[in-house]
Amino acid sequence: MSLFEAKKQSFSPLKQTPTNISLPFVFVEKFEKRAKQTVPMALKQFDDENITWSTQGTLRINPDMMLQLFEPVVSAIVHHIQTLLRIPQLEGIKYLFLVGGFNASPVLQKSIQDAFGDQLRTIIPPDVSTTILKGAVMYGLNPSLIYVRRSPLTYGVGCLNKFVPGKHPPEKKVVKNNVEWCTDVFDVFVYAGQAVSLGHSATRSYALARSELKSTTITLFATESDSVMFVTDRGVAKVGELQLRIIDGPAREAGTKELRMSMTFGDTEITAEAMDCASQLRVQASIDFLSK
Repeated sequence: MSLFEAKKQSFSPLKQTPTNISLPFVFVEKFEKRAKQTVPMALKQFDDENITWSTQGTLRINPDMMLQLFEPVVSAIVHHIQTLLRIPQLEGIKYLFLVGGFNASPVLQKSIQDAFGDQLRTIIPPDVSTTILKGAVMYGLNPSLIYVRRSPLTYGVGCLNKFVPGKHPPEKKVVKNNVEWCTDVFDVFVYAGQAVSLGHSATRSYALARSELKSTTITLFATESDSVMFVTDRGVAKVGELQLRIIDGPAREAGTKELRMSMTFGDTEITAEAMDCASQLRVQASIDFLSK
């Protein structure tokens, strides 16, 4: 169906004549075998004057029908761009770049121009269908070309905080060593949509809830929300885990019970590291920074 894809990509919303599409012999053969009827018979049964079968053995699709093929996906793209432009962090954007194979479509280009032409300048680079490929090759040769990314998700860890009546729900209260704690707290390291520079690192310090612990587990979480409070909130998912041994020693006996947790944002992944401040023992884990 590569010919059909080529026809869709080149179809113009200004075209007034039908689009002729030759169907592959294998497609016709399989259709007739499965449907128990020929393509002309099926089109006659479909009974729509916008799509017919020519004597040359091709589909003839009128412009109105071709536009209907585009409508669902084009409307969804326009709606998505409108949603993005309402995000406060994107306020003031003046340029919209169209890249990728589908953006070569005159139908999509016109729809975006009609929807955003009065507020954005739309830029369509040459060879729009290979722009992403070129960018990937350039990035592979020189990763420093991209030095700032927007985090696709909110990342953080689950931890305990001192329980505050009125702020924390009663069902989250736990008692350890006669101290009231709030469990399942989502401690955020970076928010969804936040601009993060290459190599940026966020660090937090945590106290051990119990001094007799020989090991501890730090669980990494992510969510699309930027207003999350607990790791049990809807949409929060576990994305990693760090197991850290706690080694007794002079520093521990002196009362040091601190753990240090950091997230470093690299080019395509996040490196999470936990360290026992007394023993300097460290463990690491990596998280994909590009996918949701």
